[in-house]
Amino acid sequence: MNRTVTIEVKQLDRVVIRFAGDSGDGMQLTGDRFTAETASFGNDLSTLPNFPAEIRAPAGTLPGVSSFQLHFADHDILTPGDAPDVLIAMNPAALKANLKDVPRGATLIVDTADFTARNLKRIGYDENPLETGELDGYHVVPLNLTGMTVESVKEFGLSRKDASRAKNMYALGLVSWLFQRPVESTITFLETKFASKADIRDANIAAFRAGYNFGETAEEFSVRYEVKPASMASGTYRNISGNLALAYGLVAGAQRAGLPMVLGAYPITPASDVLHELSKLKRFNVTTIQAEDEIAGIGAALGASFGGALGVTTSSGPGISLKSETIGLGVMLELPLVICDIQRAGPSTGMPTKTEQADLLQVMFGRNGEAPLPVLAAQSPADCFAIAVEAARIAITYRTPVIVLSDGYLANGSEPWQIPVIEDLPTIDPNFTTAPNAPDGKYLPYERDPETLARAWAVPGTAGLDHRIGGLEKEDKTGNISYDPANHDLMIRTRQAKVDAVARSIPPIEVDDPDGTAKVLVLGWGSTYGPIGAGVRRVRTVGGKIAHAHLRHLNPFPSNLGDVLRSYDKVLVPEMNLGQLAMLLRAKYLVDVVSYAQVRGMPLGAAELAEVIGNLVEETEGIDDDARHLGTAAAALKHGEALADQNGHLKTEGAR
Repeated sequence: MNRTVTIEVKQLDRVVIRFAGDSGDGMQLTGDRFTAETASFGNDLSTLPNFPAEIRAPAGTLPGVSSFQLHFADHDILTPGDAPDVLIAMNPAALKANLKDVPRGATLIVDTADFTARNLKRIGYDENPLETGELDGYHVVPLNLTGMTVESVKEFGLSRKDASRAKNMYALGLVSWLFQRPVESTITFLETKFASKADIRDANIAAFRAGYNFGETAEEFSVRYEVKPASMASGTYRNISGNLALAYGLVAGAQRAGLPMVLGAYPITPASDVLHELSKLKRFNVTTIQAEDEIAGIGAALGASFGGALGVTTSSGPGISLKSETIGLGVMLELPLVICDIQRAGPSTGMPTKTEQADLLQVMFGRNGEAPLPVLAAQSPADCFAIAVEAARIAITYRTPVIVLSDGYLANGSEPWQIPVIEDLPTIDPNFTTAPNAPDGKYLPYERDPETLARAWAVPGTAGLDHRIGGLEKEDKTGNISYDPANHDLMIRTRQAKVDAVARSIPPIEVDDPDGTAKVLVLGWGSTYGPIGAGVRRVRTVGGKIAHAHLRHLNPFPSNLGDVLRSYDKVLVPEMNLGQLAMLLRAKYLVDVVSYAQVRGMPLGAAELAEVIGNLVEETEGIDDDARHLGTAAAALKHGEALADQNGHLKTEGAR
């Protein structure tokens, strides 16, 4: 029906949207395009792709549902949101699989085309939920999106099956109209993606425009929404995923060191995109080797480091297990090597497309013998760039393998990234040895820098600097094979001291404690940064006093960490594992930290953390006021990610 009333435009400070359908319905592409539109508009954003491990999961089934969630706002946000305000469900399975996450009052845009008795029965519905009252309390917009898509592209002569594949673009057009997103980038994208398939290109563009125009004319939508651009520091921004940021950071680190980079890797979810991206960057003196297995991949990378390049290998938990022997060899050889572990849910094959933080103890200790190495962890998709540059700095400066921890949430998620000026990044000096370094004119490969304890690094073929390498224990300075007990003890302690020395070159941990009176500190690492930060904001919004700190360097820890931990009555450590960082902190600092551990394959939620944090604050401060209940009040906030001012104090105009 044509519209007969004026369209109302409502201002919102933030929105969470989730696209959901079969894994073959193009939900990830749809979400990517809506994200690109939103990024170009200038909103702050955070995304959460969620998809099955199977290349094409069974259509119409609950395990086959793929979704993409986007949180965008006119202010600084930290997470993809706990619950969608709008769910676009492309079939019954998508509705059922996601409905549990959608609060009453939210909008459900549902494609009714597949709501047949057979399809409903397959997923456990005896009756059509659109007709039973089950969805009372939601704003339900039932539309035959598939049928309208087929009608909108009939001029191109496609079969119904091919025509219906454009329904994701129809839905994207409709939602782009609803939230006043710019559309030019999506049209340009479709023109480029399907340049060689004119009928597919034109059909997708026609469906996208038809969806947009339907919103303009349909009576089902009497309101449009506007989320104004966010205020950000001046600079050039782009939307970036964690894996792309990691790839760029590795290249930047090699460039700042003046070294070629060699990636040896075997494809594995969710790390493969790093290999894909680096393979496009040969112009930056990057060589990529897709090896036959994980062991060959790291062997090639370590060999490249011996040859004077920055060796890099990427994998996930199962692959890191396979690489452990060669990582130990890298520790013995004392060569720079960057190992990227994009964690996923385990053990074994586990849940390849789901996120987790359970590899911490593996990367800390998962090698035979005393084999210490630095461990870093990115805290957000954009931070993957900076953490990769830092890993290259430490690896090259200290002549050591370095492990970088990311995870599936960061790898596939995205956010705005301020593009740095490469010349402003720190210069990394490889400091190659080019002449004999002993008084008698000989070369001592294990002669060390007195400050960093890094050994000499000579490029093979340099005249007069031939030397032996291998996995057998090295004699101090000469690098000859040694079985001497005292020498072994010395080398073990020296390698440990070298890793400990890294702490002198990293910044102290910073604590966000606005007025300095909090009794509870929440300490996180890795991708918990966003959910913890959002939870802390919620607690502060309802009056709770809470401090927050986050670790990016996990081995060695920042030098002031022990003093920070001991300055609070309680320390809460939320993790997506069974308390691995908590175990390390208790062992090293004898502080009885409180562990909050969840291992669900999904990021922690801001509301659940707000409740845990608020309850701990009440308990620690001895608050016995039935009217307050900080945890319950903070968790109940629909939106607790309000802006902080320059002093770290929360503004609450965004909270509701």
